Amino acid sequence: MKIIAIDSSGLVATVAIATGDSIIAEYTVNYKKTHSQTLLPMLDEISRMTELDLDTVDAVAVAAGPGSFTGLRIGSATAKGLALALDKPIIEVPTVDALAMNLWGITDVICPIMDARRSQVYTGFYEFTADGELNVLHEQFAEDIVKVTQMLDEIGRPVVFLGDGVPVSKDLIAANIKVPYRFAPAHCARQRAAALAVLAGKYYEEGRTVSAADHKPEYLRVSQAERENVGIAKQ
Repeated sequence: MKIIAIDSSGLVATVAIATGDSIIAEYTVNYKKTHSQTLLPMLDEISRMTELDLDTVDAVAVAAGPGSFTGLRIGSATAKGLALALDKPIIEVPTVDALAMNLWGITDVICPIMDARRSQVYTGFYEFTADGELNVLHEQFAEDIVKVTQMLDEIGRPVVFLGDGVPVSKDLIAANIKVPYRFAPAHCARQRAAALAVLAGKYYEEGRTVSAADHKPEYLRVSQAERENVGIAKQ
């Protein structure tokens, strides 16, 4: 099984090639360029360096959302284009689930948080079972960070936070949460296509794929432009 994995749902652009139980290449950039400038050159580079025969690819995995509306559209368009050209299925991986995979094996509750603006975060609650499987305690959702801390207090277990929502939410977390908590270190605190690829491999084995034509991002909430249009229409 060979999978190309793409994640441009947040500030990070990251791509990987996974085959069997190995990650044979990963390219991650967390810098100023836009994802439309980075994704295709990154894919081209790792394909060239690994001498990838695109005909041997089984599926294209993509972070399906939530996340940045623009980033999700760029990632989805890239995945669709590849899948259509290769006549391969797409594996849709929830963005927050893939983030949680970064912390494989820890015993605390895992709480990825992505900045959703307007004092909200995209988040979800996770744990790993004794046999190493990712267990979803609460599916990904958009919520105020203070409410998120209250929900975590109700679970009553130590928590590890990660994601690009940490820098903007750190003070509110510290001021409100009651259970023990910590923040993931830099090397596993942002999106990684390698983690997404591992989760995608499990989905592929379970037959959880869609055609390129049927794939669309999961935004969880409407965009600012759509909200403003609704407001104008009501006036």
